[in-house]
Amino acid sequence: MWLIAAFISAAMLGFYDMFKKLALRDNAVVPVLFFNTLFCSLIFLPFIVLSHYSNTLDATAVHVASGGWDAHRFIVMKAVLVLSSWILGYFGMKHLPLTIVGPINATRPVMVLVGALLVFGERLNGWQWAGVMMAVSSYFLLRRSSRKEGIDFRHDHWIYMTIGAAMLGAVSGLYDKFLMAPVESGGAGLDRMMVQSWYNIYQCGMMGVMLLLVWWPKRHTMPFRWHWSILLVSIFLSVADFLYFFSLSQPDALISVVSMIRRGSVVVSFLCGAMLFHEKNLRAKAFDLFLMLLGLLFLWIGSKGS
Repeated sequence: MWLIAAFISAAMLGFYDMFKKLALRDNAVVPVLFFNTLFCSLIFLPFIVLSHYSNTLDATAVHVASGGWDAHRFIVMKAVLVLSSWILGYFGMKHLPLTIVGPINATRPVMVLVGALLVFGERLNGWQWAGVMMAVSSYFLLRRSSRKEGIDFRHDHWIYMTIGAAMLGAVSGLYDKFLMAPVESGGAGLDRMMVQSWYNIYQCGMMGVMLLLVWWPKRHTMPFRWHWSILLVSIFLSVADFLYFFSLSQPDALISVVSMIRRGSVVVSFLCGAMLFHEKNLRAKAFDLFLMLLGLLFLWIGSKGS
């Protein structure tokens, strides 16, 4: 069951990237992101209310646990990390081809692994080092193939934003490990639905402030237009994250397998970039993507054997 949930989550995440690209095309970034956080909050708000004021959701997968400031302060930090990653990622997605953004985002497991090496003192085996090297190689190959489209990785600030978004996403992944770990193991021991529900609420509030202070005074120079894909971004992301957390919550789930499958979403987004957006230089990028996925496979083999 957890394996099926992980595969569906990966597919949903790939379509989430596709709808995000559609929503941002010729559109202002800040209001699109605000509406995405708003719709995500509205999706989870009924679960929060029903869990707090009734017993309807008790012992179900969507029950939201209650907690005081000691718990919510960790969730606020989670919201800051995720929203910072999203802001950078949305700007990068708007100005770069999906077939470039996807492979860069696929490097997150490598960043998480390196972060675990530095922060948690974990040690890499031969398979994992080989996976890291392949991921790094694919990054440099992607740099070379992107030059044919006039994109210079060294001087393009949209590339730096996309890489920054991936790095913050990796930090958020490491932080998730702390949030979900039991208190006796040094973690915060938070309920997964509590984290997923409330960090969306906090993000919405933060984006509301940004909408009023940053975008609203300049709305005439940065126009916003409604597009149906904005709602689908929130739906596909919420379902993808729910299935991801559900998969990890199963007793026999292997996090190394789940993480690799989730990053496989890049295959869906790459195909969407090729077929729907008719992006260029696909043969070279496909090889770069293959090398990246091979690196992820090596990471999984190394994690399984460790």
